Amino acid sequence: MNHPSTIGVEQLSPKITRITFANPPVNLIVPETVSRLHDVVGELSDAPDVQVVVFSSGVSDYFFNHFDLGRASEFPMLPGGDSVPMWVDLVVRLSKAPFISIASIRGRTRGGGNELTLACDLRYASREHALFGQPEVGTGILPGGGASERLPRLIGRDRALEAILSGKDYDADLAERYGWVTRTIAEAELDRFVDGMASHLASFDKVALAAAKTQINRATLPPDADLLAAYAEYVDSLTWPGFRARLRTLAKRIAEHGLDNVERRLGDYIGIGNQQR
Repeated sequence: MNHPSTIGVEQLSPKITRITFANPPVNLIVPETVSRLHDVVGELSDAPDVQVVVFSSGVSDYFFNHFDLGRASEFPMLPGGDSVPMWVDLVVRLSKAPFISIASIRGRTRGGGNELTLACDLRYASREHALFGQPEVGTGILPGGGASERLPRLIGRDRALEAILSGKDYDADLAERYGWVTRTIAEAELDRFVDGMASHLASFDKVALAAAKTQINRATLPPDADLLAAYAEYVDSLTWPGFRARLRTLAKRIAEHGLDNVERRLGDYIGIGNQQR
């Protein structure tokens, strides 16, 4: 039986494509999300006319959220014998794609969702409704999709340590001040701003856009090998006893308060105070 994909693709013009993620109720990233995104990014990279790709969400209050850890063992690898995680190949390909990627961010973007967002070229966030975080350490595991490699390059070592070690949520204004996002935009203006930027970039020569991106990539991207190492460390951390214990505690909180309530305040619920009350 075929199930609807969590990823929708809309060609807005010959040069602009929108990718929309929708996995209600809280937009968890599942294995199908990864495999479909990998296919789409590959297809758009080979499309001669596509210059701008906009990432958006179809679920209110959630952008790309974290991995569904209950299905962690199902996340795909690339075909062949090299044991390359498809997620790592996806974010590396996205960073180096010959198009310009724009994240139009409303709602919560944490963990793997934030790591996908960090792999985008431009990040525009709703000032009122965007929220960011890396909750892995608070749940007893390690980030594995690029946060530890990309975030320090954007916001500095100490701020990246604070964000990753604390697991706390960061609102859009603080994320902008830190350099986590390109800029914040008033909610009422976000769509118009992103559409305008996409059209502006699409009016330029694709060769010049891609070449300029490649120049900046040389100075800013982490080595591919570092992302591969981090993903292997993340997979190993899924076997740690502390993770299993904290996952049971989090499951209890979800049963008590509801999935949506916990996800809305995940940065609080993974804290010691919430786990002991």
